[in-house]
Amino acid sequence: MLDCIVVGAGASGLSGALVLGRAQRSTLVVDAGGQSNLASEAIGGLLGNDHRAPRDFYAGCRAELERYPAVELREGEVTGAERDGDGFVVTLSDGSTERSRRILLATGMNYRAPDIEGVEGRWGRSVFHCPFCHGWEHRGKVLGVLDDGSSGVDRAVMLRAWSDKVTLYTNGRGAPDRDSAERLENLGVTVEERPIAALKGEAPDLASVEFTEGEPLACEGMLVPVTLHQRSGLAHMLDAQAAEPGHLSEETLEVDATAETTARGVFAAGDLTTQAPSVPHAIASGTAAGGVIVRDLMDEDSRRGSR
Repeated sequence: MLDCIVVGAGASGLSGALVLGRAQRSTLVVDAGGQSNLASEAIGGLLGNDHRAPRDFYAGCRAELERYPAVELREGEVTGAERDGDGFVVTLSDGSTERSRRILLATGMNYRAPDIEGVEGRWGRSVFHCPFCHGWEHRGKVLGVLDDGSSGVDRAVMLRAWSDKVTLYTNGRGAPDRDSAERLENLGVTVEERPIAALKGEAPDLASVEFTEGEPLACEGMLVPVTLHQRSGLAHMLDAQAAEPGHLSEETLEVDATAETTARGVFAAGDLTTQAPSVPHAIASGTAAGGVIVRDLMDEDSRRGSR
Protein backbone atom coordinates (compact mmCIF):
# COMPACT_ATOMS: atom_id res chain seq x y z
CA MET A 1 0.00 0.00 0.00
CA LEU A 2 1.28 3.43 -0.94
CA ASP A 3 1.45 6.20 1.62
CA CYS A 4 -0.25 8.72 -0.66
CA ILE A 5 -1.72 9.08 -4.12
CA VAL A 6 -1.59 12.62 -5.49
CA VAL A 7 -4.24 13.18 -8.14
CA GLY A 8 -3.03 15.95 -10.41
CA ALA A 9 0.40 17.23 -11.42
CA GLY A 10 -0.06 20.97 -11.46
CA ALA A 11 1.80 23.28 -9.11
CA SER A 12 -0.07 22.13 -6.00
CA GLY A 13 0.17 18.40 -6.68
CA LEU A 14 3.87 18.50 -7.55
CA SER A 15 4.62 20.64 -4.50
CA GLY A 16 2.82 18.20 -2.23
CA ALA A 17 4.65 15.27 -3.83
CA LEU A 18 8.00 16.99 -3.29
CA VAL A 19 7.36 17.28 0.43
CA LEU A 20 6.21 13.66 0.62
CA GLY A 21 9.19 12.41 -1.39
CA ARG A 22 11.68 14.27 0.76
CA ALA A 23 10.05 12.63 3.79
CA GLN A 24 10.57 9.21 2.13
CA ARG A 25 6.86 8.55 1.85
CA SER A 26 5.85 6.28 -1.04
CA THR A 27 3.86 8.51 -3.36
CA LEU A 28 2.21 8.08 -6.74
CA VAL A 29 1.45 11.23 -8.74
CA VAL A 30 -1.12 10.71 -11.51
CA ASP A 31 -0.90 13.34 -14.22
CA ALA A 32 -3.87 13.76 -16.58
CA GLY A 33 -2.30 16.85 -18.17
CA GLY A 34 -4.34 19.90 -19.10
CA GLN A 35 -2.99 22.21 -16.40
CA SER A 36 -5.02 25.41 -16.39
CA ASN A 37 -2.21 27.83 -17.21
CA LEU A 38 -0.79 25.97 -20.24
CA ALA A 39 -2.60 28.43 -22.50
CA SER A 40 -0.50 31.27 -21.10
CA GLU A 41 2.73 32.36 -22.70
CA ALA A 42 4.45 32.73 -19.34
CA ILE A 43 3.94 32.60 -15.59
CA GLY A 44 3.87 36.06 -14.07
CA GLY A 45 4.88 36.91 -10.52
CA LEU A 46 6.35 33.57 -9.40
CA LEU A 47 9.64 34.26 -7.65
CA GLY A 48 12.50 32.38 -9.30
CA ASN A 49 10.32 31.55 -12.31
CA ASP A 50 8.93 34.91 -13.33
CA HIS A 51 8.04 34.91 -17.03
CA ARG A 52 8.89 31.22 -17.44
CA ALA A 53 6.76 29.22 -19.88
CA PRO A 54 4.36 26.94 -17.97
CA ARG A 55 5.45 23.83 -19.89
CA ASP A 56 9.09 24.50 -19.00
CA PHE A 57 8.12 25.12 -15.38
CA TYR A 58 6.28 21.80 -15.07
CA ALA A 59 9.08 19.94 -16.84
CA GLY A 60 11.54 21.37 -14.33
CA CYS A 61 9.31 20.38 -11.42
CA ARG A 62 9.05 16.80 -12.68
CA ALA A 63 12.82 16.62 -13.11
CA GLU A 64 13.25 17.67 -9.49
CA LEU A 65 10.90 14.93 -8.32
CA GLU A 66 12.90 12.29 -10.17
CA ARG A 67 15.62 12.69 -7.53
CA TYR A 68 13.37 11.07 -4.95
CA PRO A 69 12.93 7.28 -5.29
CA ALA A 70 9.78 7.34 -3.14
CA VAL A 71 7.90 9.32 -5.79
CA GLU A 72 6.52 7.86 -9.02
CA LEU A 73 4.99 10.05 -11.71
CA ARG A 74 2.52 8.33 -14.01
CA GLU A 75 0.60 9.75 -16.93
CA GLY A 76 -3.07 8.91 -16.90
CA GLU A 77 -6.33 9.76 -15.19
CA VAL A 78 -7.89 8.58 -11.96
CA THR A 79 -11.40 7.55 -12.94
CA GLY A 80 -12.62 6.11 -9.65
CA ALA A 81 -11.88 6.14 -5.94
CA GLU A 82 -13.39 4.53 -2.88
CA ARG A 83 -12.58 3.95 0.74
CA ASP A 84 -11.18 0.52 1.55
CA GLY A 85 -10.80 -0.13 5.27
CA ASP A 86 -8.19 2.26 6.63
CA GLY A 87 -7.14 3.35 3.14
CA PHE A 88 -8.36 3.88 -0.38
CA VAL A 89 -8.49 2.14 -3.73
CA VAL A 90 -8.26 4.23 -6.88
CA THR A 91 -8.91 3.09 -10.44
CA LEU A 92 -6.90 4.52 -13.32
CA SER A 93 -7.97 5.04 -16.92
CA ASP A 94 -5.93 2.01 -18.04
CA GLY A 95 -8.00 -0.22 -15.76
CA SER A 96 -5.31 -0.70 -13.13
CA THR A 97 -5.89 -0.05 -9.44
CA GLU A 98 -3.69 1.30 -6.67
CA ARG A 99 -4.13 1.38 -2.91
CA SER A 100 -2.99 4.14 -0.58
CA ARG A 101 -3.33 5.35 2.98
CA ARG A 102 -4.01 8.95 2.01
CA ILE A 103 -5.20 10.86 -1.04
CA LEU A 104 -4.27 14.39 -2.05
CA LEU A 105 -6.71 15.87 -4.56
CA ALA A 106 -4.95 18.44 -6.72
CA THR A 107 -7.00 18.11 -9.87
CA GLY A 108 -7.34 21.83 -10.51
CA MET A 109 -10.47 23.45 -11.85
CA ASN A 110 -12.02 24.32 -15.18
CA TYR A 111 -12.00 28.07 -15.78
CA ARG A 112 -15.22 29.18 -17.44
CA ALA A 113 -14.86 32.55 -19.10
CA PRO A 114 -17.71 34.62 -20.58
CA ASP A 115 -19.26 33.13 -23.70
CA ILE A 116 -18.28 35.89 -26.11
CA GLU A 117 -16.86 35.41 -29.58
CA GLY A 118 -13.11 35.92 -29.56
CA VAL A 119 -12.42 35.07 -25.93
CA GLU A 120 -11.33 31.47 -26.48
CA GLY A 121 -8.57 32.12 -29.00
CA ARG A 122 -7.03 34.79 -26.78
CA TRP A 123 -7.42 33.14 -23.38
CA GLY A 124 -4.32 33.42 -21.20
CA ARG A 125 -2.77 35.96 -23.58
CA SER A 126 -4.62 39.19 -24.40
CA VAL A 127 -7.72 38.01 -22.50
CA PHE A 128 -7.02 37.10 -18.89
CA HIS A 129 -8.59 36.80 -15.44
CA CYS A 130 -5.73 37.91 -13.15
CA PRO A 131 -4.16 41.38 -13.37
CA PHE A 132 -1.24 40.33 -11.16
CA CYS A 133 -0.39 37.50 -13.58
CA HIS A 134 -0.76 39.50 -16.81
CA GLY A 135 -0.85 43.20 -15.94
CA TRP A 136 2.86 43.83 -16.40
CA GLU A 137 2.81 42.39 -19.92
CA HIS A 138 -0.03 44.78 -20.81
CA ARG A 139 1.26 47.87 -19.02
CA GLY A 140 0.54 51.13 -20.82
CA LYS A 141 -1.84 49.52 -23.32
CA VAL A 142 -5.49 50.27 -24.00
CA LEU A 143 -7.21 47.92 -21.57
CA GLY A 144 -10.72 46.83 -20.77
CA VAL A 145 -12.57 45.15 -17.93
CA LEU A 146 -15.55 42.99 -18.87
CA ASP A 147 -17.79 42.90 -15.82
CA ASP A 148 -20.81 44.50 -14.27
CA GLY A 149 -21.64 45.39 -10.69
CA SER A 150 -19.27 46.16 -7.84
CA SER A 151 -16.73 43.49 -8.82
CA GLY A 152 -16.28 45.12 -12.21
CA VAL A 153 -15.72 48.52 -10.65
CA ASP A 154 -13.14 47.10 -8.24
CA ARG A 155 -11.31 45.30 -11.02
CA ALA A 156 -11.29 48.40 -13.22
CA VAL A 157 -9.83 50.42 -10.34
CA MET A 158 -7.19 47.73 -9.84
CA LEU A 159 -6.25 47.62 -13.52
CA ARG A 160 -5.40 51.32 -13.40
CA ALA A 161 -2.16 50.27 -11.69
CA TRP A 162 -0.90 49.14 -15.11
CA SER A 163 -2.47 51.61 -17.53
CA ASP A 164 -4.15 54.99 -17.59
CA LYS A 165 -6.32 53.88 -20.53
CA VAL A 166 -8.94 51.62 -18.94
CA THR A 167 -12.58 51.10 -19.94
CA LEU A 168 -15.19 49.19 -17.96
CA TYR A 169 -17.50 47.24 -20.31
CA THR A 170 -20.83 46.44 -18.65
CA ASN A 171 -22.02 44.50 -21.73
CA GLY A 172 -25.55 45.87 -21.85
CA ARG A 173 -26.24 45.61 -18.12
CA GLY A 174 -26.41 49.28 -17.34
CA ALA A 175 -24.19 51.87 -15.72
CA PRO A 176 -22.53 51.63 -12.30
CA ASP A 177 -24.23 53.32 -9.38
CA ARG A 178 -23.42 56.94 -8.52
CA ASP A 179 -20.68 56.23 -5.97
CA SER A 180 -19.01 53.70 -8.24
CA ALA A 181 -19.20 56.02 -11.21
CA GLU A 182 -17.48 58.72 -9.14
CA ARG A 183 -14.67 56.32 -8.19
CA LEU A 184 -14.11 55.47 -11.83
CA GLU A 185 -14.25 59.07 -12.96
CA ASN A 186 -11.67 60.08 -10.35
CA LEU A 187 -9.23 57.59 -11.89
CA GLY A 188 -10.08 58.41 -15.50
CA VAL A 189 -11.80 55.06 -16.17
CA THR A 190 -14.46 55.29 -18.87
CA VAL A 191 -17.63 53.19 -18.96
CA GLU A 192 -19.06 51.50 -22.05
CA GLU A 193 -22.58 50.08 -21.66
CA ARG A 194 -23.27 48.65 -25.13
CA PRO A 195 -23.68 44.86 -25.52
CA ILE A 196 -20.53 43.22 -26.88
CA ALA A 197 -20.70 41.18 -30.08
CA ALA A 198 -17.09 40.01 -30.41
CA LEU A 199 -13.44 40.60 -29.63
CA LYS A 200 -11.40 41.23 -32.75
CA GLY A 201 -7.77 41.24 -33.84
CA GLU A 202 -5.14 38.79 -35.01
CA ALA A 203 -5.33 36.15 -32.25
CA PRO A 204 -3.85 35.72 -29.75
CA ASP A 205 -3.57 39.53 -29.85
CA LEU A 206 -6.59 41.76 -29.27
CA ALA A 207 -7.19 44.93 -31.25
CA SER A 208 -10.78 46.00 -30.68
CA VAL A 209 -14.17 45.33 -29.14
CA GLU A 210 -17.14 45.14 -31.50
CA PHE A 211 -20.69 45.82 -30.34
CA THR A 212 -24.11 44.75 -31.51
CA GLU A 213 -24.48 48.28 -32.83
CA GLY A 214 -22.27 51.30 -33.32
CA GLU A 215 -18.56 51.76 -33.86
CA PRO A 216 -15.97 49.43 -32.27
CA LEU A 217 -13.51 50.58 -29.62
CA ALA A 218 -9.78 49.96 -29.55
CA CYS A 219 -8.70 47.48 -26.88
CA GLU A 220 -5.40 45.60 -26.50
CA GLY A 221 -6.07 43.61 -23.35
CA MET A 222 -9.23 42.47 -21.59
CA LEU A 223 -9.66 41.43 -17.97
CA VAL A 224 -12.65 39.10 -17.74
CA PRO A 225 -14.44 37.31 -14.88
CA VAL A 226 -14.28 33.54 -14.57
CA THR A 227 -16.02 30.90 -12.51
CA LEU A 228 -14.17 27.77 -11.43
CA HIS A 229 -15.80 24.35 -11.70
CA GLN A 230 -14.48 20.93 -10.71
CA ARG A 231 -13.05 18.91 -13.55
CA SER A 232 -13.21 15.62 -11.64
CA GLY A 233 -15.91 13.70 -9.81
CA LEU A 234 -13.48 12.14 -7.34
CA ALA A 235 -14.39 14.44 -4.45
CA HIS A 236 -18.02 13.36 -4.73
CA MET A 237 -17.01 9.69 -4.90
CA LEU A 238 -15.03 10.10 -1.69
CA ASP A 239 -17.80 12.06 0.09
CA ALA A 240 -15.74 15.25 0.34
CA GLN A 241 -18.18 18.12 0.68
CA ALA A 242 -18.11 21.34 -1.30
CA ALA A 243 -17.64 24.71 0.37
CA GLU A 244 -20.04 27.61 0.08
CA PRO A 245 -19.79 29.16 -3.40
CA GLY A 246 -17.65 32.27 -3.70
CA HIS A 247 -17.56 34.98 -6.34
CA LEU A 248 -14.92 33.03 -8.29
CA SER A 249 -15.76 29.41 -7.63
CA GLU A 250 -18.94 27.42 -7.59
CA GLU A 251 -17.39 24.16 -6.40
CA THR A 252 -14.32 24.49 -4.19
CA LEU A 253 -13.95 21.85 -1.49
CA GLU A 254 -14.41 22.47 2.20
CA VAL A 255 -11.08 21.95 3.96
CA ASP A 256 -9.98 22.59 7.52
CA ALA A 257 -6.80 24.34 8.68
CA THR A 258 -4.81 21.18 7.89
CA ALA A 259 -6.01 20.95 4.25
CA GLU A 260 -8.10 17.87 5.06
CA THR A 261 -11.52 17.67 3.46
CA THR A 262 -14.66 16.52 5.25
CA ALA A 263 -13.66 12.96 4.25
CA ARG A 264 -11.09 11.57 6.67
CA GLY A 265 -7.77 10.91 4.96
CA VAL A 266 -8.64 12.90 1.85
CA PHE A 267 -6.74 16.17 1.49
CA ALA A 268 -7.00 18.88 -1.15
CA ALA A 269 -4.78 21.66 -2.47
CA GLY A 270 -4.59 24.29 -5.19
CA ASP A 271 -7.53 25.70 -7.11
CA LEU A 272 -9.83 23.15 -5.48
CA THR A 273 -9.52 25.00 -2.19
CA THR A 274 -8.78 28.65 -2.88
CA GLN A 275 -10.64 31.77 -3.90
CA ALA A 276 -7.41 33.27 -5.33
CA PRO A 277 -6.24 30.87 -8.04
CA SER A 278 -2.58 31.37 -8.98
CA VAL A 279 0.62 29.37 -9.21
CA PRO A 280 2.14 30.86 -6.03
CA HIS A 281 -1.01 30.06 -4.03
CA ALA A 282 -1.08 26.54 -5.48
CA ILE A 283 2.54 25.91 -4.52
CA ALA A 284 1.94 27.15 -0.99
CA SER A 285 -1.17 25.06 -0.48
CA GLY A 286 0.42 21.92 -1.94
CA THR A 287 3.49 22.31 0.26
CA ALA A 288 1.34 22.78 3.34
CA ALA A 289 -0.85 19.78 2.50
CA GLY A 290 2.18 17.56 1.91
CA GLY A 291 3.60 18.47 5.30
CA VAL A 292 0.32 17.76 7.06
CA ILE A 293 0.02 14.36 5.38
CA VAL A 294 3.55 13.42 6.50
CA ARG A 295 2.71 14.35 10.09
CA ASP A 296 -0.63 12.55 9.88
CA LEU A 297 1.04 9.36 8.68
CA MET A 298 3.73 9.56 11.35
CA ASP A 299 1.08 10.03 14.01
CA GLU A 300 -0.76 6.95 12.77
CA ASP A 301 2.50 4.96 12.66
CA SER A 302 3.33 5.97 16.22
CA ARG A 303 -0.02 4.67 17.44
CA ARG A 304 0.46 1.40 15.55
CA GLY A 305 4.11 1.04 16.50
CA SER A 306 5.22 0.85 12.84
CA ARG A 307 6.93 2.93 10.18
